Amino acid sequence: MKVGVVGAGVMGTGVAQCFAATGHEVVVVEPGAAARAGGPDRLRDGLRMQALLGEAPADPAAVPDRVRWTADLAEVAGCAFVVECGPERVAVKEAIFAALGDLCPPDAVLASCTSAIPVAVLAAVTAHPERVLATHFMNPAPVKGTVEVVRGPKTSDAALTRTTEVLSALGKTTIVVADAPGFVTNRVLMLTINEAVKVVAEGTAPAATVDRIFQSCFAHPMGPLRTADLIGLDTIRDTLLVLRDLLDDPAFTPSPLLVELVESGRLGRKSGHGFHTWRL
Repeated sequence: MKVGVVGAGVMGTGVAQCFAATGHEVVVVEPGAAARAGGPDRLRDGLRMQALLGEAPADPAAVPDRVRWTADLAEVAGCAFVVECGPERVAVKEAIFAALGDLCPPDAVLASCTSAIPVAVLAAVTAHPERVLATHFMNPAPVKGTVEVVRGPKTSDAALTRTTEVLSALGKTTIVVADAPGFVTNRVLMLTINEAVKVVAEGTAPAATVDRIFQSCFAHPMGPLRTADLIGLDTIRDTLLVLRDLLDDPAFTPSPLLVELVESGRLGRKSGHGFHTWRL
């Protein structure tokens, strides 16, 4: 199956790796020259991570050859399954879905890897809302075994079944939830992360201690601030802003410390520094 991925950031590259590792031909669309040029290196880094974890695909050397990188969105026209992984901004994603609706055949599934934007919002700009849903991959996508699948109010049974079958073939477990801002994961997680940032800003405990509390007291494999670093602090900020606006709830306003870190370029793992220091 030919698969389209829109966006060559951390998530887009990871999703492309998932499909290419299981034999699919993948076209990744990325208008940004720098992000597009860095995609192949991120893909190779992802394959090395899988190998270190003992989860490498059967023929890892063949995976990069199955992925083509382009700036032209029109190249997804022949794809039977498209996953949008653009920035977490409503206007950006609406523009992508409006274009995909015109480019892709009516039976193609259009999935979004959105962190918080409801499926109904994205489906509304297409002529065939029944084929639109969300496939919320966790980060890093190649090593996280579960995908939160969000069914929109008009998503068809056929599109949902096809999506769960496709993801199952990638080795992913799917959990289907109803449509709402932030779904289940980020409606809860983003508030937790934002409050954890406030705890650090107020001097109650440093980031390492906050994370240790969650690991030791609640048996979480990773604390909220290390999780934020892994996701990307810029993505956390953007997701919080989407949730604040869609829910009209000031509790989702990003902490000033989070905004400060993003504006200073400390984005987490992908930049080498966030609440923790990471080896690039």
